[in-house]
Amino acid sequence: MRIESSVTSISWIPQEAVEGLTKLPFGMGVAHYDLPPPDHIDDLDDLASHDRFRFANRLSAWIDVDDGRITAHGYSGGGRIGSTTMRLAGRDVIFAAIALPDRQQSPVIGDAWVRFVQTAGGRTGVPAPRRVRRPPFVQVAAPLAWTTLTLTLFADGKSTYELSGASAFPRHWVFDAEGNLALKSGLVSFKEWYRSAFGRHSPWGDEDSPALVSTIESALERELSVHIMTPDAKPHFRMLDEGRTLVEQGDLGGGDIHLLLDGLLSVEVDGAAVTQLGPGAIVGEGALVTGEPRNATLRAITRCRVASVRGDAVSIDRLAELAARRSSGS
Repeated sequence: MRIESSVTSISWIPQEAVEGLTKLPFGMGVAHYDLPPPDHIDDLDDLASHDRFRFANRLSAWIDVDDGRITAHGYSGGGRIGSTTMRLAGRDVIFAAIALPDRQQSPVIGDAWVRFVQTAGGRTGVPAPRRVRRPPFVQVAAPLAWTTLTLTLFADGKSTYELSGASAFPRHWVFDAEGNLALKSGLVSFKEWYRSAFGRHSPWGDEDSPALVSTIESALERELSVHIMTPDAKPHFRMLDEGRTLVEQGDLGGGDIHLLLDGLLSVEVDGAAVTQLGPGAIVGEGALVTGEPRNATLRAITRCRVASVRGDAVSIDRLAELAARRSSGS
């Protein structure tokens, strides 16, 4: 009997993910951010044709099982790198990205399981200058972007997966074998990536970067986040350093709703951490809906980027629905 499964990552540039002077081309309309990928993917070719991602990594693998014993195994699938479209002199100019060879590690065979690890990515489409320590002290090259996926197949038909490594930029979303969104990278650091994602500082130089992974937010939160990020809502953006708090337990709720754009927040009740929140999470709805003091402290585990709007910029009924779902644990 043959058992097959897969896991796929899609990497894209969200709004507010680029820092410093490099934001200028985006603000001028020369370069573009990406729309969030769909929650479910069926056809990578269709997404690529509509310029919906910068690169994708699909790790597919199989094992043959005979009377509970694994008799054969192998990889299938691979990387898919996109392109960068820029608006120059009123015309769309496409810069082709350069894919590097997929790195498929030798499968690790255990007791009734086989683990597969695949890295895919390459050079992004547009070369950019960066400082280096040796003459000529400036190098013009495109940084490297990648993800490393791990997929484990079991003889009983089960499978598990993880985002085991990734470049610090852009955002990486992970989809399960059915094409459903399952995991997200929790932190994007354009500055770290722009300065160091070259040469030996990559899997092709035998140096990967561990991925900080968060669980996905609810479909309702994704719906509300669209409203929060519209110009009419007038979102206010701010950075929260590691260890700082966004809200404190016991404080009056005020009138703001917060959308976590990047980083991880710890939810603390009576001084004890009870869970973590990642990008896409909406917080502050409970105190706004009930008018009661906040029931938890939200503390930055990493450097966080937050968008805040007045509560009346979002449907109070939808916020009440979100608060009810959370209180019921659904």
